[in-house]
Amino acid sequence: MIINQQITVESLREKLDRFWEISGQKITSIRDEYDASQGSPVFTVAGQYSTRGWTEWTQGFQYGSAILQFDATGDEEMLSYGKEQTKEHMASHVGHFGVHDHGFNNVSTYGNLLRLMVEGKMPMNEWEREFYEMALKMSGAVQARRWTSLGGNGGFIHSFNGAHSLFVDTVRTVRSLMISHYLGHAIWTENDVKVNLFERGIDHLLTTANYCVFYGRGRDSYDVSGRTAHECIFNVKDGNYRCPNAQQGYSGFTTWTRGLAWAITGFAEELEFFLDADEGDFENYMGKAGVTDHLLRAAKATCDFYIENTPTDGIPYWDTGAPQLHKLDDYLNKPADPYNDFEPVDSSSAAIASQGFLRLSEFLKDIDKEASQRYLQAGLTIVDRLLEEPYLSVEGSHQGLILHSIYHQPNGWDHVPEGSKIANGESSMWGDYHMREVALYLTKQLKGEEYYTFYGCLD
Repeated sequence: MIINQQITVESLREKLDRFWEISGQKITSIRDEYDASQGSPVFTVAGQYSTRGWTEWTQGFQYGSAILQFDATGDEEMLSYGKEQTKEHMASHVGHFGVHDHGFNNVSTYGNLLRLMVEGKMPMNEWEREFYEMALKMSGAVQARRWTSLGGNGGFIHSFNGAHSLFVDTVRTVRSLMISHYLGHAIWTENDVKVNLFERGIDHLLTTANYCVFYGRGRDSYDVSGRTAHECIFNVKDGNYRCPNAQQGYSGFTTWTRGLAWAITGFAEELEFFLDADEGDFENYMGKAGVTDHLLRAAKATCDFYIENTPTDGIPYWDTGAPQLHKLDDYLNKPADPYNDFEPVDSSSAAIASQGFLRLSEFLKDIDKEASQRYLQAGLTIVDRLLEEPYLSVEGSHQGLILHSIYHQPNGWDHVPEGSKIANGESSMWGDYHMREVALYLTKQLKGEEYYTFYGCLD
């Protein structure tokens, strides 16, 4: 990608104002017109949100979007809607043992509501606060219970595929463990053995950095630095790593760009969190500095890979090794084309990754000013592109907010419009939500408000 050095947060003000106006219209349309009896909205088909039975991982994005809308605009109707729907529908997600998505569903709802109360944007009500805290405590514990031990080499929160399966996505659900720990919670297992949630979170982060990210040396000497594998497979009997794999990417030896984006943002936000984490919590590891250096290596490698393997405007195709990319002549040296005949772009990857670039820049501002500036401008370049057509959905009849998102290309789940050869023109609940997240991150800076983090819900 070509990083635009001229964009500033201030220069995006007008685009962000327009974005929030459109965003509110989309949320209202889904609230008033979507048939909730069919399940959670997942992605759009011909402009209308529809469901897709797999796992219920998008409902928190639906209601969390309304909460973010309130935070950005002060629209009390959005807050009321988000609070009521969280109370009515999100309890099943708190107690869901079958998924690796607690950071998505529960931090996006209960976490944001608690954060608003801590920031003073909602009135302080002790019982309401305890309600949100209890949900977050239990969510972190339930998520951490989904555990595969690698013997003396840590372990990981395994995916819904089973105990052998580590998804790179889950790096962003570690938030739920960290919040639960700092709210004073833990897991108690058989014989009243107490398990430290912070340490489980660290184990998962280190395992993800060690296996899901490639560094071009040692074990990865055949590969390039910064590439990610969607899934890593382990032998659950002896804890040995077996191979990379992919579910939604093209292969274990190519890079599914949404997985890359999850890594970029997941590592960056945990690095920010560690700045305020207690040094004593790292005593069973390599110390705070050692863990931070380990994750910083992963964060920088994935960011650099994204920059080098994405078209000039910062919007990636769905997989950097997609089989027909070679038919798009010199595709890395021109803007992404969502209407081409061969491979779809994935705007949701861009929306997710942009936040990671901005957060890593903030983390590095007093450590490595040159890298900090590079990542800041990369993040702003991506956001700037997403805030305009053909990615911003300006048609009132379309319920999606950010167009050209892809869910599962190998399964053929995404809608191919009549006259097109590839999926395009549709939105996803995660793409829309994460675009709202990064927009809120910037909007709060423009307003001079408190810096936006997932752990802002902690005093």
